[in-house]
Amino acid sequence: MGRTVKRLSLTFWIFFGMAAGVALGVFAPDFAKQLAPVSNVFLRLIRSIIAPLLFGTLVSGMAAAGDLKRMGRIGIKALVYFEVVTTLALFLGLGAVNLVRPGDGIPIARASAETALPQSETTLSTVLEHIFPASIVDAMARNDVLQVVVFSFLFGAACAAIGAKAGPVVSFTAALAEVMFRYTRYVMYLAPFGVGAAIAVTVGSKGAEVLFGLGRLILTMYAAQVLFVVVILGAVMALFRIPIATFYRAVREPFVIAFSTASSEAALPLALENMEQFGVPKHIVGFVLPMGYSFNLDGTTLYLSLASVFVAQAAGVKLSFGQQLLMMLTLMLTSKGVAGVPRAALVILAGTLATFGLPADGVAILLGVDALLDMARTSVNVLGNCLASAVVARWEGYSPAASLLPSETPPGGVS
Repeated sequence: MGRTVKRLSLTFWIFFGMAAGVALGVFAPDFAKQLAPVSNVFLRLIRSIIAPLLFGTLVSGMAAAGDLKRMGRIGIKALVYFEVVTTLALFLGLGAVNLVRPGDGIPIARASAETALPQSETTLSTVLEHIFPASIVDAMARNDVLQVVVFSFLFGAACAAIGAKAGPVVSFTAALAEVMFRYTRYVMYLAPFGVGAAIAVTVGSKGAEVLFGLGRLILTMYAAQVLFVVVILGAVMALFRIPIATFYRAVREPFVIAFSTASSEAALPLALENMEQFGVPKHIVGFVLPMGYSFNLDGTTLYLSLASVFVAQAAGVKLSFGQQLLMMLTLMLTSKGVAGVPRAALVILAGTLATFGLPADGVAILLGVDALLDMARTSVNVLGNCLASAVVARWEGYSPAASLLPSETPPGGVS
């Protein structure tokens, strides 16, 4: 019996933790609220992995690739893929919200939503300026994924350019990446407790009604996300001949972690390791997957298009097709660089509502059920970025091999 328990996968224990968290939130809400430190400790440990893991993986991968022109080609292919897929996500969200109209009949209460979240004005110039770090130490301290990627890319290119002289540095970064992967395995032992606590705090704080409030909106959002995964990502997998069963085994645990914690950051270390074991070369996965955290937020862009029109419907504001297209273009620009942390999309949404003269009070309505919405959009973000790394690898002529990924036991799992 003991051997059977030990062989249960990490996925099983994470789902068990989620179920236990829901039960605690419903039946012991006061106790559940006190579990916030458990969830916070897990997330802090995860965030401690990101900067050194990205730096080690990307620099050693760049130096191994040894071809700056090749990495530039990979970057262009990734950006083209990102733009196509996120545009499809925006229009899918737009189609779903116009078809179902979940905002009809939901009056907007005139609460002080203006102070609930800061307004955010994002322009092309601010996005471009933000990409480049003034200090890599500061970027690592803030876990600014995009800035760490840019610095690591240039640093790795410099190592590749000077060749043998950079040998000690490249060896160090390769060893650093391996050490951080092992560190990730240790932290993953806490995943069932961390995600269970996160769910317990959410349900305990907001009550069981959070699972049922604004049900039409929640169902529309989840149905649109499922449709996006099955139809659009499914078509991409068929087009690029990505092996579905093996890909599922590679992404299931990062997906569940992202879903339960509503944080892309929490899933990033395991996603990097699993996609490398899936067969995506280190220099591709270390570059494409983190870059996707700023430019390929499929779930978030779908949510933003759906939520912005939802607020207009709730406020009784009729938007023409042209106005909706303009809003989609704005969202396409402002959603780039959304942080991979919980609730970040609400800041972008608040800014978009202000830009188009829609009542910011709509944010207050969404805030009540945003925990459930955020879980869906974040997990789809992670899934989409994992697929993006596999697509770019296939585009570059690599073939992810099914034999590279264990079928049952996760990396460093509970076996």
